[in-house]
Amino acid sequence: MTQTQTTPAAPKLQRGDIVELDLHSWGRLGEAMAAYDGDDVFVFGGIPGERVQAEIIAIRRKYVAAQVTRVITPSPQRVEPPCEYFGQCTGCQWQHLRYDAQLEAKRDIVIDAMERVGGFIDPPVQPTLASPLPFHYRNHARFNIWRESGTLGFTHRERRRFVRIDRCLLMHEGINNLLAELQDRCGETSQLAIRSSPETGDYLVQPALKNPDVAILTGQKHYREMLAGTEFRVASPSFFQVNVRQAAKLAELVKEGLCLNGAETVLDAYAGVGSFSVLLASSAGRVIAVEESVAAVADAQCNAADFPNVELVVGKVEEILPALDAKPDSVILDPSRSGCQPAVLEALLALAPDRIAYVSCNPETLARDLRTLCRRYRVESLQPVDMFPQTHHVECVATLALKPADAEIVLASASPRRRELLNGMGIDFRIAPSNIPEDPEPEETPDQMVRRLSREKALAVARSENALSGYFIAADSTVVLDGQSIAKPADAADARAMLIRLRGTAHQVITGLTIYDAATGRCITDATAADVLMRDFSDAEMEQSIASGTPMDKAGAYAIQDNEFRPASLQHGCYSNVMGLPACRVAEILTDLGCPLPDRNAMTVPAGCTIACSLNQSSPSECS
Repeated sequence: MTQTQTTPAAPKLQRGDIVELDLHSWGRLGEAMAAYDGDDVFVFGGIPGERVQAEIIAIRRKYVAAQVTRVITPSPQRVEPPCEYFGQCTGCQWQHLRYDAQLEAKRDIVIDAMERVGGFIDPPVQPTLASPLPFHYRNHARFNIWRESGTLGFTHRERRRFVRIDRCLLMHEGINNLLAELQDRCGETSQLAIRSSPETGDYLVQPALKNPDVAILTGQKHYREMLAGTEFRVASPSFFQVNVRQAAKLAELVKEGLCLNGAETVLDAYAGVGSFSVLLASSAGRVIAVEESVAAVADAQCNAADFPNVELVVGKVEEILPALDAKPDSVILDPSRSGCQPAVLEALLALAPDRIAYVSCNPETLARDLRTLCRRYRVESLQPVDMFPQTHHVECVATLALKPADAEIVLASASPRRRELLNGMGIDFRIAPSNIPEDPEPEETPDQMVRRLSREKALAVARSENALSGYFIAADSTVVLDGQSIAKPADAADARAMLIRLRGTAHQVITGLTIYDAATGRCITDATAADVLMRDFSDAEMEQSIASGTPMDKAGAYAIQDNEFRPASLQHGCYSNVMGLPACRVAEILTDLGCPLPDRNAMTVPAGCTIACSLNQSSPSECS
């Protein structure tokens, strides 16, 4: 008897283990990613492309955390971190990465979010704008306190270890000087915030400290900050950008993106202390600033006191916007990391201002919200701004303009059935076949194949026309039996072999569908499956169908709608999907992309299509 030799499984990772890892990409919080025995490992201090030795520092439910102990194969982008606390403190993730490489990585983060979350093709993401100060740029620090000694510091994110900090390279020297005055004297509290302006020399420390050994004033309710030559009052609870030089650049980008000429009504949503409202007031006719934070509103009233054209509205943006008594020409969106609430986006789509500038510190929620706004808008530019050097965080300004309302619909197919189905939906369109090869790729499933081919067809036509607008529809269908794809027959003999193989079987028809909105770059791809039962037809019937030529341009060599041959019946799914174009999904995707559609009551799609079922009030189980 021959015994099969098996390779023993790698031992399960344990905290404290030292392993060698190949790093392949950036992770969610600025770590480099690796794979180890099926686990995702997030490696602090690594760079994609490196081979490193790393210590396992935490085992979480969905991932493993590690930290580099030795670099085996270094990246050419690696530099020596200048901070003595790097690795002990996780506030900076990228001090070991060359600054130009940080800027490239941040642009890639924005591109990835736009493609993966937003569904955008070739998003217009510009090179990241560098910070004039890669270090010593922060005007705000929040320290943890070791209560027994009153020591200020930060806590390692994964190890949960407190790290004493005597000088932080991200903070400007005013904060570090205050830190020196406070170090080891703050045991009466668990956290402490310092804000300090290098321009005005003003500062605040919260909370107020009672320790007589603290020689500086504490407990200030607000301080004065300078932004783009304008002074702002900022209360302790109010949000204000930590990198004022880059914040001034944000204001410039917003002004340029809105194309202000001095007469517009501008809505500043999530206005905060009024920084955008004040800096843009001289370039607009009227500014409506909406803010819900009581502290920020008080600051904004003070900051906008000399600007009579700035009106403050107190409340939640999602409640104020739908009831707004004036239509703004332009809108500034600057929400928190969670992005805009759906009600805000829907209200903007209804108001339809000419231009929108969306300032975001979270590329993923930005991409999510742009996906909705692009029903009526196109993204002209996505400008990453490095507000936070040495970290993975990136700010971005998206500039949006209304897209053409009369964009044409293009069918990237010469198929008579798809043409018939679109006509039945009452859609005006033109035909532009893609004529690309339809060969499967190795190891590709039928579902993957039809998705890829439909996407390639739509993009091929749009790119060949250098289209700046229009909705490009493409589809690809295949018959699937026992997990294998059956395409179109090459000749009569091939058609005969396919029909004999399918006769009397239950199988599936899968159609990949892509619609590409050239104005916005959004591209939605889906695949829909339907269950079909082929009847046990006679050889004579089969030969008659082959002689008619009907099978020759159809996957599986048959057409379900063939009233002469009547080869198969729909068991479950959408009838038009089996014909080659799921009209139900076409309507849903076009609506999602913002394309106006005819009234569904005017549509004459085949019985058994989801749209027809909803009109006829048929059972939902017939198509889904």
